[in-house]
Amino acid sequence: MKPLIFVDRRLPQNVQRYLEEHCSVLTWKPEEKRDETRLQAYLTEVEGYFTSGAMKVTEALLDAAPKLKVISTMSVGYNHFDVQAMRTRGIIGTHTPYVLDDSVADLIVGLMLSTARRITELDRYIRQGHWKGNEGRKLFGLDVHHQKLGIIGMGRIGEVVAKRAKFGFDMEVSYYNRSRKQALEHNLGIEYKRLDQLLQESDFVVLLTPLTPETKGLIGTEQFSMMKQNAIFINASRGATVDEQALIDALRNDTIAGAGLDVFMQEPLPEQHPFLELERVVMTPHIGSATEGTRDQMAMLAAHNLVHALLGTGEAHIVPELAQ
Repeated sequence: MKPLIFVDRRLPQNVQRYLEEHCSVLTWKPEEKRDETRLQAYLTEVEGYFTSGAMKVTEALLDAAPKLKVISTMSVGYNHFDVQAMRTRGIIGTHTPYVLDDSVADLIVGLMLSTARRITELDRYIRQGHWKGNEGRKLFGLDVHHQKLGIIGMGRIGEVVAKRAKFGFDMEVSYYNRSRKQALEHNLGIEYKRLDQLLQESDFVVLLTPLTPETKGLIGTEQFSMMKQNAIFINASRGATVDEQALIDALRNDTIAGAGLDVFMQEPLPEQHPFLELERVVMTPHIGSATEGTRDQMAMLAAHNLVHALLGTGEAHIVPELAQ
């Protein structure tokens, strides 16, 4: 008998077919209100839950799902999991590493270029009829090539960004990480530095740490004050890793030159948010992995993870804190 699973998002047809080959699949009805109460009702009898990460996996949700064995998220990050509650109940949690590394790295480089060369700002400048042809230095930006890049959090995505920066833009790359990666230092020609040293020396600072109790608010007033006045700050990790008010102050006071942001404390960004008033901020709506090819690969990997973990038919990418 096929295991019963619930899928909380629309999937590509090939992924849907794969799941239906191995499982009995429940999903939202088109007219349904999608809230936690209704989700709990669906999870009462299921053994597997395929999630996009839109709803948090809480203790209350798990209490409503006594038969649940596996939760597969279609994302690398899993801060929407209550890991301790899942561990207590013996529930496996899986995620989708590797497949999105290149796409996220592309966006990070795009944010660096857009912010440094003021691409979105100057696009508006032209559209609003301000370009007269005699602006001189008024439209100047900052170079990216041959500058110093500091990466905070040297995981898989950080490694891809380092390669693009080092070999594509001839940048001098350093990194700060919880543990040193000396083989990577040797292979890529990058340098490990203390966080304060990295902040003081870098022309571009890219934040890529996961959100944990230790990294929440990691970058705040003290850290921005260490950075160069012409430095660009890029956040592609999670919004809560940064003190947003400290970043707003740093931009308003010209403590740093600009910021490129794909993640925010509150998503979607509220109307009247101060970031919307700042010219030297380039923002994208949490789209690091948002290409058709990458998202399809993520969906299929999440499906494989769910089936393999439920049926014991192959390896699944279990989140580290829940790995046996």
